[in-house]
Amino acid sequence: MSCKILAVGEVLWDLLPPPTGKQLGGAPANFAFHARSLGARAGLITRVGADDLGREVLERFRLLGLPTETVQVDPDRPTGTVTVALAADGQPQYTIHEHVAWDRIEADPAGLAEARTADAVCFGSLAQRSEPSRRAIRALVAATPDKALRVFDVNLRPPFVDRNVVADSLELANVLKLNDHELPELASMFGLSTAVRETMTQLAGRFGLSAIALTRGAGGSLLLADGQWSDHPGRPTVVRDTIGAGDAFTACLVVGLLAGRPLDAINDHANAVAAFVCSQPGGTPQLPDSLKQPATTPE
Repeated sequence: MSCKILAVGEVLWDLLPPPTGKQLGGAPANFAFHARSLGARAGLITRVGADDLGREVLERFRLLGLPTETVQVDPDRPTGTVTVALAADGQPQYTIHEHVAWDRIEADPAGLAEARTADAVCFGSLAQRSEPSRRAIRALVAATPDKALRVFDVNLRPPFVDRNVVADSLELANVLKLNDHELPELASMFGLSTAVRETMTQLAGRFGLSAIALTRGAGGSLLLADGQWSDHPGRPTVVRDTIGAGDAFTACLVVGLLAGRPLDAINDHANAVAAFVCSQPGGTPQLPDSLKQPATTPE
């Protein structure tokens, strides 16, 4: 695939309980990895510390085939980490540490040059918790071509939830990805309907979104694109943890939209890949070859 996909935001180490331990994470990093696995030319604009964890991020990127040229190195702030506790159902609970390198992402010349030639860019709200990164992320997203997909993956992580950040990001985006916990939060923020399809329709109309993806955990996903719906019941899997499953779903969504695939085919493929990620530890397991392309016909 010749499409160029860019992610902007946090990279970090998820510190999971034994025996899993430390895993590369951060929604934009997970997304870039999976987009790369699916055949796109994918990269990440982010920032790490000039420390052992930062050097380990760069080495892991090299091993994963992700470019390192747009990974900035902060001389003062440490590489980001998140302490993760897993509930009985595999759902993660995060303690996201503050004052880290990705709070100071810059819209530097290398990043802006990448953004100007991107077919799609994916960004979230968490990395916008600090003013320097918020300003840089918006500049980088705004630098993408008019025809590019600008994908806002809400990724609400209390206490770093700000209505103004969400509203401004929706205005900047043309594609929205969120989960079934985040949809009612956005409905409350913007005074929208509590009915799922009506809320999605209202969000699309209010913010000029061409597509919205709603993930529902084990309940599958609902897509809305240009007035068309696709409802998928999900795929059964034995859950190891759910870290990165939504990011893998978003990667499938973006790759599928750029390729012009039918909405049902995109939805089926995204559910298959997300189910696999749930069955593996951490957010960046290697995808089997059988999942790197969608099935010819959705089941």
